[in-house]
Amino acid sequence: MRSVVIVGGGISGLCSAYYLVKEGYSVTVLDQGDITTGASFINAGYLTPSHFIPLAAPGIITQGFKWMLNSSSPFYIKPRLDFDFLKWALHFKKSATKNNVEKSIPVLKELNLKSQLLFEEMLASLDFNFHYEKKGVLMAYSDSNKEEEHEIAERAVKEGLEVTYLNKEELHKVQPGFSDKVIGAVHYKCDSHMTPNHFMVSMKSWLEKNGVRLLTNQKVEDFTVKNDKITSVKTECFNFEADEFVLASGSWTSTLAKKINLNIPIQGGKGYSMDVYRLTGITIPTILVDAKVAITPMDSFTRFSGTMEFSGNNTFVSKERVEALANAVKTYYKDIEINEQEKGKATSGLRPVSPDGVPFIGKTTKYTNLTIAAGHAMMGWSLGPITGQLVTELIGNKKSSVNLKPLAPERFK
Repeated sequence: MRSVVIVGGGISGLCSAYYLVKEGYSVTVLDQGDITTGASFINAGYLTPSHFIPLAAPGIITQGFKWMLNSSSPFYIKPRLDFDFLKWALHFKKSATKNNVEKSIPVLKELNLKSQLLFEEMLASLDFNFHYEKKGVLMAYSDSNKEEEHEIAERAVKEGLEVTYLNKEELHKVQPGFSDKVIGAVHYKCDSHMTPNHFMVSMKSWLEKNGVRLLTNQKVEDFTVKNDKITSVKTECFNFEADEFVLASGSWTSTLAKKINLNIPIQGGKGYSMDVYRLTGITIPTILVDAKVAITPMDSFTRFSGTMEFSGNNTFVSKERVEALANAVKTYYKDIEINEQEKGKATSGLRPVSPDGVPFIGKTTKYTNLTIAAGHAMMGWSLGPITGQLVTELIGNKKSSVNLKPLAPERFK
């Protein structure tokens, strides 16, 4: 039986383990934490074919400079002297073009649609149960963002996605809680949503019952290499040998890749999340376009999440940014206010962001038995299953479900 070691216990790592063990591999997952926190647990839980525009798009640099000195802005870059970040930012700037957007749209759309189907197949397989609903996502806007949102919606229609437009009266009828500031929405009926933390717990349980070793508090410190193959990964106390290795380490992928002379430029984009365990009246997942805040009616609670903060690989919770998120909710809803206790339980997680907004999924040219699966940015949750399926196809030398060229791990020099 061929053995695989996966470094990283987030959604990409666990989905890779899921498909690999189904194909008969002996699988070990190593995680530097205890697989109970992080972006895979606190995200908005969206499966989003509608999110086909990459983060690296025209206008984002200009907007980023406007917001850079405002630490409570939706998109915040903490000024700092960090060579890796500056190098990543240069790649990001070069990628923020119309050409990059046009190349990325079909790639991201295909990945999202196929991954959504795989989630549905998981549910139908009865391997384990999890919360899943297809109510779509509302992109709710004030007057200032109406034109831009409608342009994106028109493109979505051309891409074959199911989209409807709601004026103020129609929107307030289906979601009465909105304040008068919200004048309409685009309803992406193609999207669906889940409860991430509940799914992760169920997935972990299924994997353990099916023979996967989930080893926590195992921070990888180095790799052993022989010729063009990795022979083992080393943690503080152990050495793990295997036939194949998968690097699915989220925002820490770049640091680990450096140890074996690979350049996989990824930066951690911090997001914040607060859960409200009381009635909110919110029944349809919603993104407040102006404030970049996502609201999700999950299994027994409502999650409020958002912001993108580049401040290094830390999970420090900024009270200022938590307040900004809470204030946005208060502004765009009439009778919903996040209280001090709920704000006090706010958490953060790091989204692994590639410079061009497209994930890194593929084998490396330097090492024949290493597969990279990282850099999914805001679509990490949505793309978990397709990532796991692609990893399994790569390791098994099977025909890939998608064209892997745009996802090449070594596309940045």
